[in-house]
Amino acid sequence: MTQLMGRPILESPGELGGRPALADLLAGVRTALVGLAVVGAPVLGLWVATPYADDGAAVVTRLAGALWLLGHGAPLLRGPADAPLTVTPLLLGALAVVRLYRAAAGVAARRGPRPRWGGPVAVWAGYCAVAFAVALHCAATGPFRSRVLLDVLVVALVAGLATAAGARSVAVLDVPVDSPLDRLPLPYRPVDGAPVVRAAALAAGAGLVAAGGLLVVFSAVLDAVAGGGRGMALLGGGPVALVGLVLLALALLPNAVLWGAAYALGPGFALGTGTVVSPTGAVLGPVPEFPLFALLPADGPGGWRLAASVLPLLAGVVPAVLLGRAAAGRRLPVSGAGAGERPEPWTPAATAVAALAAALWVGAGAAVLGRLSGGALAGERLAWVGPLPWTGPAAAGWIALVAVPGALLVRYRMLGPADGVGVYARLARQARRGALGLRARTYALVLRLSEPGAGPAAGGPGPDGRDPDDRAGLDDRPGLDD
Repeated sequence: MTQLMGRPILESPGELGGRPALADLLAGVRTALVGLAVVGAPVLGLWVATPYADDGAAVVTRLAGALWLLGHGAPLLRGPADAPLTVTPLLLGALAVVRLYRAAAGVAARRGPRPRWGGPVAVWAGYCAVAFAVALHCAATGPFRSRVLLDVLVVALVAGLATAAGARSVAVLDVPVDSPLDRLPLPYRPVDGAPVVRAAALAAGAGLVAAGGLLVVFSAVLDAVAGGGRGMALLGGGPVALVGLVLLALALLPNAVLWGAAYALGPGFALGTGTVVSPTGAVLGPVPEFPLFALLPADGPGGWRLAASVLPLLAGVVPAVLLGRAAAGRRLPVSGAGAGERPEPWTPAATAVAALAAALWVGAGAAVLGRLSGGALAGERLAWVGPLPWTGPAAAGWIALVAVPGALLVRYRMLGPADGVGVYARLARQARRGALGLRARTYALVLRLSEPGAGPAAGGPGPDGRDPDDRAGLDDRPGLDD
């Protein structure tokens, strides 16, 4: 009895105190409804504020649901001609993914230190149930129509990836996950290099995104300085149209930033069949009327716009420094070395492998994000708008071009050759030694020329057969004249 009274009733939150599956299912439903409300509230507000609106509330709710589905990457049909629409507003997609990630992480964390997959699976099921209902509602007649089965499958895939990532973020893994880098031969293996490679890849990706954002801001400033700009002419349809265009431009702003990054990398992006916008030149033709499209350069050669290609080079500097410091042993040990021991430096080959791995990660991410940021606006000519397919290889090439030699240089600078003296230290020591020798010879020559009788004629032996310097030394001895 004493043992029973002293023992806590609930050993852990996951035994008897775990939430039922219905609560987790409702958590997924609530996550989907909140995201739907974020998209639908501005649409309904614009409909209410529009004077003489002829469309009913059902059409407006279908439009809001279609935008919510499109934010997950689900393809839609537009207009009476059923033109495809697959451009994903990445801002809406990011909001949906973040909310799902946090909901799954919260459910998994409340189930104790060993999370069960039942909770995240229930969250995913509740979210997909709402997506199925929205897809059915949007399949009716309207400006945008959904394809129910395909749209639900796309939403389920995106929700599954986000939910799995959220549940995994709080999981306690007893067995460490092996990285592909750990399977390489020892001379080419960057020991404990997976975290550093990921950090370097994220830094390079952030640099490329910053380059794209800088180009978008620069284009907007140029368009404004040019006398009001083409974009301002599109915002004259009244306050409601102005607010609607601004909100839509904000939803597509991450897409524009990624297009700017593709432009800086060199391949550029397309606005339909037979078009290209790159630093070497632009071939556009007719462009849809939209404020972001008004920031595009005019047709013709690139000229000074080729300077944008410098930005990817700058994006590779930080990864080079991170990898070079890690190669020199300035990293946290993950395995092997103790807490008080300094990790062993990597070989030059292992350093190059780590830099190439980071570049490949950046290339893969650029390819995926470039594909997600583009799509179809209609059929035929506008069947594809967005970054070109070789944006990913271009990103990997630019980062590798800077990160590989940069990491090797930082490693060599911090470690130096085998004798422990760096190349710069050796050059400085040789220069200092040469300067001291030149100074000593110059001082000796000045002393020689400043002596009495010194000159070209005084350089030979005297009448007594002695050198003048020796005679001067003998004459100067004390007591010789006494």
